Amino acid sequence: MSGMFVVARNPDRDSSLPFIVRFRVGGKVIVLKTREEWPRTARVYCHPVEDGWPPDAEVIEEIPVRSCVRRGPAVDLVLDRSRENRSQFVWTTTRGRSAVFWQSPKTTRKSRPGVRVPTRRAFGEADVAILVDSRERYAYKFSRHQVELERCALPAGDYGIELAGTVVAAVERKSVADLVHGLVDGKLMFQMAELAALACAAVVVEDRYGSLYKTEHVQAGWLVEVLARLQARYPAVPVVFSDTRALAEDWTYRFLVAARREIAGGDGELV
Repeated sequence: MSGMFVVARNPDRDSSLPFIVRFRVGGKVIVLKTREEWPRTARVYCHPVEDGWPPDAEVIEEIPVRSCVRRGPAVDLVLDRSRENRSQFVWTTTRGRSAVFWQSPKTTRKSRPGVRVPTRRAFGEADVAILVDSRERYAYKFSRHQVELERCALPAGDYGIELAGTVVAAVERKSVADLVHGLVDGKLMFQMAELAALACAAVVVEDRYGSLYKTEHVQAGWLVEVLARLQARYPAVPVVFSDTRALAEDWTYRFLVAARREIAGGDGELV
């Protein structure tokens, strides 16, 4: 965990920003005045509190933070709760003045219009337990491999693997249509931010990279630029194009097994 995300009422009753929030990024505590408690319907304007946290602030809620990381002008925040857990603070300039906006996946969506698959066991391991997110439809069965599947709510991704009861690696699966949709409405950015909080994670696409240039109703050049920007922002979360669904399934299996061995030091135990 990375501390607590605190929401309180602004003790300055004359302010047009009735709430304040506090969180820690690295070694720095950020305190902002905001219009809303959470960006539910639109991006929320925020303003830095220069004097720090007011001692007489009435705390509304405190939520454990799973991850809070600065990436360029943005801070990706992932809270340890099942709903309203992902958001992003963006530092920008509007009309020559500095501004901070708070957005969530929901508000971002509103603001933007034949290869044989090998059956060889990964690293010779048998009876690998792979977690499948309970919200995943038409999930991989990994029928070519000796795998035990367990349905559960994953903190990130569609498929995961754990050590000592903790999810340490995950893969987010995308058809090319899902990928395009996630790039257009901004959802992929938040998914990659959440994946980046894990020790090892990736996005696998069930198609070729060139398919992005054949997308209708969206400029291909814009799509690949957005994808490139996300890959540069989240270098620890590679986006892998695997040609077909069968190859994407096989790659997911091998990646998860390799991730567990790497994190465990290669012997199945945490180091």
